[in-house]
Amino acid sequence: MTHTAVPDRIDAHHHLWVRARTPQPWIDPGTMGAIDADFTPDDLAEALAGQGVTGTVVVQSVPEEAETVGLLDLAARTPVVRGVVGWVDLADAGVADAVARLRSGPGGAHLAGVRSMVQAEHHPGYLDRPDLRRGIRAVAGEGLVVDLVTRHDQLPAVARLVRELPEVPFVLDHLGKPPLAGPDPTTTGDLAGWAAAIDEIAAAPNVTAKLSGLVTEASWSDWSAEGLRPAVDHALGAFGPERLMYGSDWPVSLLAARYDRWTDTLTALLAALSPAEQDAVWQATARRVYGLPGTTLPAPMTEHPTEEEDPA
Repeated sequence: MTHTAVPDRIDAHHHLWVRARTPQPWIDPGTMGAIDADFTPDDLAEALAGQGVTGTVVVQSVPEEAETVGLLDLAARTPVVRGVVGWVDLADAGVADAVARLRSGPGGAHLAGVRSMVQAEHHPGYLDRPDLRRGIRAVAGEGLVVDLVTRHDQLPAVARLVRELPEVPFVLDHLGKPPLAGPDPTTTGDLAGWAAAIDEIAAAPNVTAKLSGLVTEASWSDWSAEGLRPAVDHALGAFGPERLMYGSDWPVSLLAARYDRWTDTLTALLAALSPAEQDAVWQATARRVYGLPGTTLPAPMTEHPTEEEDPA
């Protein structure tokens, strides 16, 4: 394909919410004022303007099946939203029935995956639970991807999970949240443990990962592209561009950066890659992994869709 200054992009990770319908109790108005608001398709269209994004994947923000129903209905009425990563109770024996319910409603064909909010769990054996693994296998059996949002200290358990369930296609959100924030704004965290776990996870060919959510793992007020580079370069070496995908994590990302600043930053961090490798990260990996249909440029809408950890 022909590349321009702004390539075709698929934003593989963002959120939308109207708090009267989907409360976000994790938002602290005092420290998170930038996202203490509703975020609708009109807001998304404004954020995407000029960024070359021709399609997106909207991701659940709360562990409620009702939210996923609303996101699927939104996808049916919002051309730029091409896929939905939703939520079902993976520990419930009726996972396949839950997926069938979601697919039978408006926009059901947009269901591309199911996400487990592992970061909210604190038992070290959570990912080893037989009921959870049964549900994960059931989701994969329905042709869906399983997204995982984790803390970096949970990555060894993730490595064990993806190795022992090789038939399941997994997506690791936000590179497993590397500890990019150091003890003061001029330093970064110790990435050694994170890097070792990422190498182990990437050794499993059934896993892809998202270059997303990194700015909020760094110092919100004083992060830099060079501060993020060690994590991005390590991920590129471990997974390769064909197993990495771009995501904004908007609007959570607004805590640390405007939408365009993150795309500009990632452009700089990927500059040494070949055009084909950059294309993989910007859109080809997401299209393949999520099985996205054709995409179209966003347009403003006049109608809007209907745990204490952040959902990022």
